[in-house]
Amino acid sequence: MVIVRRWAFRPGAVVVALAVAVGLAVVPAVTASADPTGGAAGAAWNAAVDAPPKYPVIAIDWDVPITMSDGTVLKANVYRPADASGKPIDTAMPSVLNVTPYTKLVGNLVDSVLAVPGLEDTVVDLVNSFDLAGTPLDGVGELSKVITGGGMRVFGVNRDLVRNGYTQVVVDARGTGFSQGEWQALGPLEQQDSVEIIDWMSRQGWSDGKVGMAGVSYSGINSLQAAGHRPPALKAIFPTEPGNDLLRDIVGTGGGLGVGFMPLWLSLVNGLKFVPDVQALAQGNFDERWLQDRLRDPLTLFPALIQAMTASQIGDLDAGTLRVAQDGQFYEERKAQAGNIDVPTMLYGAWHDIFANSEPRVYNDIPLPAGEKQLIMSDAYHVSFGGGFGEPGAPPRLDVLERAWFDKWLKGIDNGIDEYGPVTLYQQGNGWTTTDQFPRAGVDYQRMYLSGAPSSTAGHAAHDGSLVPATPGDTARLTVAPGLRGLCSRDGTQGTAGAAVVFGSVCSKDSRFNEAEGLTFTSAPVTQPTELSGPVNLHLETVLDAPDGFWAVTLNDVAPDGTSTPLTNGALTASMRAVDDSKSTRSANGDYTEPHHYLTVAARQPLVPGEVTPVDINFVPTDAVLAPGHRLRVDVYAGSVPRYLPLGPILADSQLKPQHVALSPDRPSFLNLPLVGAQAW
Repeated sequence: MVIVRRWAFRPGAVVVALAVAVGLAVVPAVTASADPTGGAAGAAWNAAVDAPPKYPVIAIDWDVPITMSDGTVLKANVYRPADASGKPIDTAMPSVLNVTPYTKLVGNLVDSVLAVPGLEDTVVDLVNSFDLAGTPLDGVGELSKVITGGGMRVFGVNRDLVRNGYTQVVVDARGTGFSQGEWQALGPLEQQDSVEIIDWMSRQGWSDGKVGMAGVSYSGINSLQAAGHRPPALKAIFPTEPGNDLLRDIVGTGGGLGVGFMPLWLSLVNGLKFVPDVQALAQGNFDERWLQDRLRDPLTLFPALIQAMTASQIGDLDAGTLRVAQDGQFYEERKAQAGNIDVPTMLYGAWHDIFANSEPRVYNDIPLPAGEKQLIMSDAYHVSFGGGFGEPGAPPRLDVLERAWFDKWLKGIDNGIDEYGPVTLYQQGNGWTTTDQFPRAGVDYQRMYLSGAPSSTAGHAAHDGSLVPATPGDTARLTVAPGLRGLCSRDGTQGTAGAAVVFGSVCSKDSRFNEAEGLTFTSAPVTQPTELSGPVNLHLETVLDAPDGFWAVTLNDVAPDGTSTPLTNGALTASMRAVDDSKSTRSANGDYTEPHHYLTVAARQPLVPGEVTPVDINFVPTDAVLAPGHRLRVDVYAGSVPRYLPLGPILADSQLKPQHVALSPDRPSFLNLPLVGAQAW
């Protein structure tokens, strides 16, 4: 069974491929096919990148000082095209900015490694030489695809861009790398820095006044933020895996701390910001202000995270901790104003990325016509961005798309990239597809009810229940207890930014090990291809034995052989169940599709032990198809470590006691599902 939306290629794109192949300077206008690969135009974009570069050498100006309006000096590496002698080209050309918190040294190291001839192929061939299928390490090959998919080329320095007529500027964010100041963690001062850097770049002799922004994760967020401020010289952005609702994305999803990612990430950035400029030290030029700035805030945000994890009472959480552990001004200041973005934006995300909650929403919030804004959602994790790109049927490599995007919007080359997509989705259970919107057209919501009656498909689970289209008549109280099997789950893999994928598909692509600690509710098999597209909500009638608890849920595609593949996930702290209706959405049937919870300590509503209490748990938006014979399953857990961990005081209130789902005809629990086309059950 295959569902593919494809239309005929336009032959004009073939001319481009031929032109690139023979090195012609004039590129005729082309139109991309509505095909994930880009069709003939996509082949032309690939050929342009793979062709001999226009300029053979890159000249680097190291640690160029850029002084901000408050006197803080940021340090930048400026990568310029040069002739064979190493002399920079005098022609003014477009420039691309990447602002990083990981120090320019990391990006330069990646660039240096990728510059070794044949190294990429050697690494991939080495990984593929081992048959890891069926072993606990079969995820290593998945991680290696970040190289073949062009991901690492857009992470720091894209040599192809520079050697084909761009200047690339990589800047250490305020308070990181060799830059002065205190680390803002994407705060207002850092956003203003981006605006000032863009202005500085546009006024340099090597600039034609047109600036683009790019980068992965933090740098992608930075790109969105800068575009929301509308600096005049910024003409296009290419953000890869950017978040925007950082609390709900990863820091405090559903009120639970992202302990699989945040401690390690904060340790990484805070550690790297103390790496000194050794070359300057050797020359006797030590920047004392650099050190003073570091010492004023040596462990940015880390003490707050530790207190949030370890405090036993709400009263023990100080103002600094509450600022970053709950919704409020801290996160509002860090949200990109997507509604203000007026420059062409190609946004890459992934269904199992730590920022999957935000990526489709940002695309929909940008007020640009399709083509000038584009969304690509893959099936990868945060650290495997672009994995599989460039393979048959998949989009072109990320570095190829980046080059085509900037060629169009910074150089004015009519290469057809504006007619790619505009929404290119890896449809889970099917493969790469192209559509014109997300969620897909024709979505209608349908309830699927949780029943305690056995489905006879999940004897391995704590409870094997059913998922049915009509209100069930049975009554049951089902019990689930906290556990640690989430360490081997797609939740756990996603929560570690994908690092845990090395432990294999038995954890990352099959929930059966984890389901031994969960309540499962499984539908009858579908008889026709059944598409889901958009946000999903689970309305759950619950009972706790303590004043608080934590719910984690997944939605799975169950194959005839029993493999239970997670499609999406959600979580909620029981006491933070209150919903802000002004920011929530409902389907035509009146049920929530995306409840927006008040994730603050002040809004907590501790539960009455033994009392039935409803909660609505939103899943990360998804796009999938169930093949005939497959089933839909919702898993319900009393936690999912390391993806989530409740705040210390909430964990104390929960007492780690078992939790219950109360099923009855008069107070049913149900999924609100976004189905495309005819109802499947």
